[in-house]
Amino acid sequence: MHTQPLLLRKDQERRLLAGHCWIYSNEIDTKATPLKTFEPGQPVEILSQSERWIGHGYANPHSLICARIVSRERAHPLSPALWLQRLHEALALRERLYTAPFYRLVFGESDGLPGLIVDRYGDRLAVQITTAGMERARAEILAALEQVLRPQAIVLRNDTSVRELEGLEPGVEHVLGEPSGDWILTEQGLEFAIDPMRGQKTGWFFDQAENRARLARYGVGERVLDVCSYVGAWGLRAAALGASDVTCVDASADALERLQSNAERNGLSARVRPLQGDAFEVLRQLRDQGRRFDTVLLDPPAFIKRRKDEKDGTAAYQRLNRLGLELLEPGGLLVTSSCSFHMGRDGFQRVVQQAGQRAGRRLQLLETGQQGPDHPVHPAIQETAYLKTLFLRALPAA
Repeated sequence: MHTQPLLLRKDQERRLLAGHCWIYSNEIDTKATPLKTFEPGQPVEILSQSERWIGHGYANPHSLICARIVSRERAHPLSPALWLQRLHEALALRERLYTAPFYRLVFGESDGLPGLIVDRYGDRLAVQITTAGMERARAEILAALEQVLRPQAIVLRNDTSVRELEGLEPGVEHVLGEPSGDWILTEQGLEFAIDPMRGQKTGWFFDQAENRARLARYGVGERVLDVCSYVGAWGLRAAALGASDVTCVDASADALERLQSNAERNGLSARVRPLQGDAFEVLRQLRDQGRRFDTVLLDPPAFIKRRKDEKDGTAAYQRLNRLGLELLEPGGLLVTSSCSFHMGRDGFQRVVQQAGQRAGRRLQLLETGQQGPDHPVHPAIQETAYLKTLFLRALPAA
């Protein structure tokens, strides 16, 4: 089958030849290859102005990122064979890294499958398709996942707002196996139950697993505050490390209910106390009550989702970190994260330092973490390096 060519404007191929795989609509020679002639998700061959062959990909005329490169080998167009090859490569990395099958199996562009996320919970898979190109190949992708992994269940978690940018309908559906309640995963000897149909993202945040494991070397003390706790990944880790009083704050009553049942599952419920409410309001209340903690864990959702949110989002990060630092005992540990791509590592570090100044604290940065290696960074695509986690000691300003 002949794949339609997509021609770039003059001198627009440099970023692609350096390894990036996104093509913006203003980089296309729309006279030679009018975008309106392409269907959403249609396979294309990307060519430079001089008709140098660059790669196989797919197009979406309705999206700002109007095409994505999937293969740079002319002999390997988009096909079931290519999906199988990519999945085998992704699985080989994770099996090299992990002894138990709980991880992100496919991380989009970094695994050569832009628009596809797959999280593995043992013999169950949560799949998220975010682009029209992957939506078009959905049946082939699901067949390839079944062939490579023989899963008992697959849930499609297509309830992300990113799909709207591609003109796709959001939704959640079971595409393999029967809906059978909770899924169980293990992390660092703890067991967690998640709801694959309703939890945040795909039910769990595998990207922080390495950073949660790092907590052990620092000693968390007796009293720990876990802010934006979700179902207890950080808070229960702190309790398992010996903290006797862990306060877990989240806006979601459902998440805190699940956190409590996860605490019971691990014999930690006597050490863990849920507190429902807005993070900023709860932190202010705790400060006004004179509460103090040995460790404060801050793992909020992204405050900067688009570049236009930068000013407000930066202010929110500074406010949250200042409140967290005001609740720390002298010499206490602050573990703070940002998953906003638009806030770089240096910018985040600066914001936390400013929060320290305002809180009257002198900070020592002990370690910086990023997403785990099951979320590999594509060296040519900065957008794939999104998670920053800072481990800091907070001392009195004097």
